[in-house]
Amino acid sequence: QADLLSQSLFVILIIMSVISWLIIFLKILQGMSERRNTKKFLAMFWSAKSVEDIDGYLVEHTPNNYHEILTDAGIHAVQRYKKTQNNSLKDTGSLEDVITRALSAKLDEINLRCENGVTSLAAIAATAPFVGLFGTVYGIYHALIAIGATGAGTIDKIAGPVGEALIMTGVGLAVAIPAVLAHSWV
Repeated sequence: QADLLSQSLFVILIIMSVISWLIIFLKILQGMSERRNTKKFLAMFWSAKSVEDIDGYLVEHTPNNYHEILTDAGIHAVQRYKKTQNNSLKDTGSLEDVITRALSAKLDEINLRCENGVTSLAAIAATAPFVGLFGTVYGIYHALIAIGATGAGTIDKIAGPVGEALIMTGVGLAVAIPAVLAHSWV
C-alpha cells in the first residue's frame, strides 16, 4: 500500500542497515586479526635476542598490526638518526625526540585506520531514527488525508496507514540501535 516516498524511505533504511552491519562485521574481523597477529608478534618480540632480529623479522614480514607498525617506526627512526645525525629537519633534536616524533606520526596513522567506518556508524545512528520518524509522520498524514477524502474515520481507513507509519518508526530504531551500540563499542 505504500507510495513511492514511503518505499524510498524504507529502502534508505535498509541500505543504512546493511552499511552499518557491514562495518560492524568488518570491525569484528579486524579486531580478531589484530589480536591474533599481535599475540604472534609479541611472542617473537620478547623472545628475540637483539633489535636486529626484530628488524629482520619486520623486513621479512610486512608490518600489519599496530605493534609491528610502531616497532618498525621506532627502529627506522633510530637507524635514520644514526645515519643523518641532525642533517634533516625530521631528525633534529635528541634521539628521544626523533623516536617520539616517529611514534607519534605512526600513532596518528593507526588512529585513522582504527576510526575508519566509525564516522559512518555515527551518521547512521544519528539519522536513522529521523528517517523512520519522517516515514511515520508521512504515514499519519496519509491516514488523515484518507479520512478527510472519504469523510469516514473508520478503523479500516486508519489502521493501514497508521500501521505502516509505525513500522517505519520501528525500522528506523532497528537500524539506529545496533549502529549506536557498535559506535560506542568501537
